[in-house]
Amino acid sequence: MNNERMSRILIGPVVSEKSTRVADMAKQIVFKVLPDASKFEIRKAVEKMFDVQVTAVQVSNVKGKVKRFGQSLGRRSDWKKAYVTLAENSDIDFMGAE
Repeated sequence: MNNERMSRILIGPVVSEKSTRVADMAKQIVFKVLPDASKFEIRKAVEKMFDVQVTAVQVSNVKGKVKRFGQSLGRRSDWKKAYVTLAENSDIDFMGAE
């Protein structure tokens, strides 16, 4: 796996009530990832970008919602999210607080 692909796998963190709760309770971080990314690729990308130890990766395919604007119907894109479990001594700080 080349460095260019590894840098594109993680699209961004998912910030929601559930992801915050999971981060506090189970030491998991939730990321939005490329739809064709594998668990192995996600693990390597997180370990390289944030210099942490990953113990497990769980992925979930999220179906896009059907939305309506007046009479026309549309559909949001499907996307994939990854629940990344970190080792006990690892932590990712997105806020940059000291």
